[in-house]
Amino acid sequence: MNQRRPRRPAPRPPEGTPAPAELARMARSRLAPAARVARWADAALGPGSEAATADGKATLADATAERAARDLGLTADRVRADWDTARLAGLIEVHGDSARPGWRLRAWDRDDSAVLRGWVALFDAWSLATPEPGDQEAATVAEVVSAMPQVLSFLQLSAGPVPVDQLLDLLRQRVTELRTERCEVVYDADAADAGAAAPDAPARPALAAAAGPAESEGEPADPARAAELAPLLDWALHALASVGALTYGDGQATLTPLGSWAVWVKLEQICVAAQSPAGNIEQPAEDMLRGCAQLRPNAARAEYRAWLAARPVGSAVTELLAAARGEDALLRGLAFEALRVVGAPAEPDVRAVVEEPALRPYALLWLAEHDGVDPEDAHEVLTREEATWLWVDTAAAVADHGEAPMLVRHLESALQPTVPALLKEVRAAGHPRTVQVLVALAAAHPDPALAKAVRRAAFQVHTGGH
Repeated sequence: MNQRRPRRPAPRPPEGTPAPAELARMARSRLAPAARVARWADAALGPGSEAATADGKATLADATAERAARDLGLTADRVRADWDTARLAGLIEVHGDSARPGWRLRAWDRDDSAVLRGWVALFDAWSLATPEPGDQEAATVAEVVSAMPQVLSFLQLSAGPVPVDQLLDLLRQRVTELRTERCEVVYDADAADAGAAAPDAPARPALAAAAGPAESEGEPADPARAAELAPLLDWALHALASVGALTYGDGQATLTPLGSWAVWVKLEQICVAAQSPAGNIEQPAEDMLRGCAQLRPNAARAEYRAWLAARPVGSAVTELLAAARGEDALLRGLAFEALRVVGAPAEPDVRAVVEEPALRPYALLWLAEHDGVDPEDAHEVLTREEATWLWVDTAAAVADHGEAPMLVRHLESALQPTVPALLKEVRAAGHPRTVQVLVALAAAHPDPALAKAVRRAAFQVHTGGH
C-alpha cells in the first residue's frame, strides 16, 4: 500500500485573530505615512539627484527634509519621523549618502506577507522607535528591553486590558530573575559576611534576598526597585504604542490585533516543534526548506534529494535561488545546502548570482567547495567585508529562528578579535538587517556592559551616527 504520511496541521491563531488579509490592511494603514515618504524618496532621490542624507548618515539632510515637506505638505519633523519608520520597516535602504527603495516597497500593494514582515521588523525594533529616558542607567534599560518579551507574552495571554501596576510587578520580577541569573549580588552587610558581595556595587538590599523565599511567599515587592523601573516601563509601553503593537492609557495597556498576532507568532516559533514529518516532495522550495529547518543534516539532505528527484534540475535550481533571494536568512543558507546536493548542474546558475549582494558570499563558498576547496578553508575566498556580511546574515537567521543563547554563541564565530572591532565592521557592512540583529543581540546578551555597547551600535546604525 502506498500510504501518504499525514501532514501536521498548521497551528491556528487564537480565536478572534483577524485573517491575514485584514492584518495586512492594518499594517498598511499603520505604515502608510512611512510608505508615502519612501515612494517620494524613490521618485525624487534617484541617480544624479542631491544627496538624501547628510555626511553619509542615515538621517535626512536638512535640504532633503525641507524639500520632502514642501512636496508632501508635511512638516520637516514629520518627514524625518516617517523616514525613520520606513527604514526600520525595510521600505527604504540607505547606503552612504544615497537611499533606494527596499524590496518590501516594491511588493507593497500585491504581497500581504511583505507588508506584515515589514511591520514585524518595526515591532522588533520598538526600542529604537522612541528615545529612551536620558537619566536611566544603560544597564537597566538593557534589562528592561530583555524583559519586555515576557511582559508582551502576558499581555497576549490576558487577551484584554491589563493594569500597568500589574505589568510593573511582572517587569520587576523578570528583571530580578535576569540579575540573579548573572549572579549579580549587590553589596550589603549580610552579603559581606557571606563573602558574596561585589565591591563596586551600590548600597541596596542584596538581590538574592529580593528574589528569594520572601517574595515567593507573597511579601511586598521592593518599592525602590518598582520606582526604578516605572519610568522605563512607561517608555517601553509608549514605544510599543508608537509602532502600533498596543494601546496605552488610563493606567492600562492592551495589545492591538497586530501586536497580539505578532506575539502569538513568536510564541509559536518557540513553543511549537517545527520538525518536518518528511514527505516534502510536493511542496514548493520555500515550504520544503522550512520543513527541513529542524532536521539533522543527514535527514535534511535526504529530503533535498527526494525533492530534487521529483522535478527537472533546471526548474529546481531556479526555485531554490528564488527562495534564497527572500528575506528569510535561514532559508538562504538552507537553499545553498540543497544546491550542494544538486552539484555540478547548478554551477552556471550559482555563478550567475555572484554579483547579487545578498547571495554573493553563499555563492562564492559554494563555488569554492565545488572547485575542490576543503569546506573548512572555503571561507578564505571571502573578503573581510563579505565574511562580515555573511556573519550578520547568519545572525539574522539565528535571531529569527533560534534562541537567545544561540545568538550569544554566534559572537564566537566572528572573525574580529574583539566586540568593538566586530561592531565597527558590522556597521560598515551595510546589511539591511543590521539594526534588528544588534537589537536582538543586545537583548540576549547577559553582560550589561556589552549589551550597552551593542545597543549603542544599533542606535548609531539606526541614526547614521559614528
